[in-house]
Amino acid sequence: MPTAASNSTLENSYEFPLFDAEFMNRTILPLEQQSQISLLHEEIKEFTNPYTDVLNELTEAAERGESKVAAEWFRKALHYNLSVSSKKNGLMTVLAYKELVSGGNQLTTENLRLSHLLGWCLELQHCTILITDDIIDNSTTRRDQLCWHRRDDVGLNAINDALLFENGIYELLRRHFRHLHCYVQLLELFQQNTFKCMLGQSLDMLISRRNVSTFSVEAYTSIVRNKTSSHFFYLPIALALHLAGIREQQIYDDCERITFEFGNFCQAQNDFLDCFGDPNETGKLGTDIQANKCTWLAVKCMERADERQRSIMEKFYGKNDPQEVARVKELYEELDLIEIYTKYEKETYNNIETMIFQACNGAPRKTLLKMLNQINQRDIK
Repeated sequence: MPTAASNSTLENSYEFPLFDAEFMNRTILPLEQQSQISLLHEEIKEFTNPYTDVLNELTEAAERGESKVAAEWFRKALHYNLSVSSKKNGLMTVLAYKELVSGGNQLTTENLRLSHLLGWCLELQHCTILITDDIIDNSTTRRDQLCWHRRDDVGLNAINDALLFENGIYELLRRHFRHLHCYVQLLELFQQNTFKCMLGQSLDMLISRRNVSTFSVEAYTSIVRNKTSSHFFYLPIALALHLAGIREQQIYDDCERITFEFGNFCQAQNDFLDCFGDPNETGKLGTDIQANKCTWLAVKCMERADERQRSIMEKFYGKNDPQEVARVKELYEELDLIEIYTKYEKETYNNIETMIFQACNGAPRKTLLKMLNQINQRDIK
């Protein structure tokens, strides 16, 4: 099994740990001057290599049900939803694993393939979540193409397809990871994070049925922790830690703390782009205002609004009429929320960067930094 004996020394949380030369010599520039750190083309290409194998294995598993028609449909659904993924989240598991075991003898061809397959399990989980989220939100487009449930030949059958995607995760885990000591931990990670995400989805939906006057920072934070932070950011890192055989609890705790802040940063950005982003860049049409979502913008607006402005929000927020949606956006601009968000983005980036540098030895700092920069420069397709 992949194991990694970590010789990391846990550092005091308020002291900077020892960095390698690359980190010690790095100049931290203001956000607007930082060069974008992009994923290497070869890394994406390498991660994509098992894609056909994943499709074939899951199709073969479906064929065991003696229904070739259903198996062919499953393959079609997989290809439609997986092929347009940016692959960034799944790739982060690979990059974290490679960083964690660098310098040792664990980076074999087989272990690297296992890290790729874990990344594809993560991509399957994200498809499960995004398909159900699009149905709940009645979204139209995702990643520059029609949402799966919006296709005439799919409709609400997408719910069953999402369940097939989720079970595909456990089929791949059973086939490739059952012989490893970390098998149970991997199963539990996917189960627990799917559960957390669905709780977050439920809370998101329930709060969207309430009047905007009831929105709070506490409710918003709870949605983000469960719906965004756990599976999009903590899970890729936790999977790599378990595959690498990391046992130090402090490493897991630091990664969880940092990735929770990733979730806050990413969700605030997502909320901002849903309202003010260009659909040609984001890959989807914004619907948060119409859907009465408890977003970063809505919460900030209600915090800053006077009585007149609050009454405008209560009257127009959650309405489908384009003029009413435009009135909410005008109020956001009136309250300088664009400028406030811009300041928040810069401050949050710098705070998370500091947290990464302060993480204990043994944490995959380079991968965490790459994740941070991907959020900062991302589109949301």
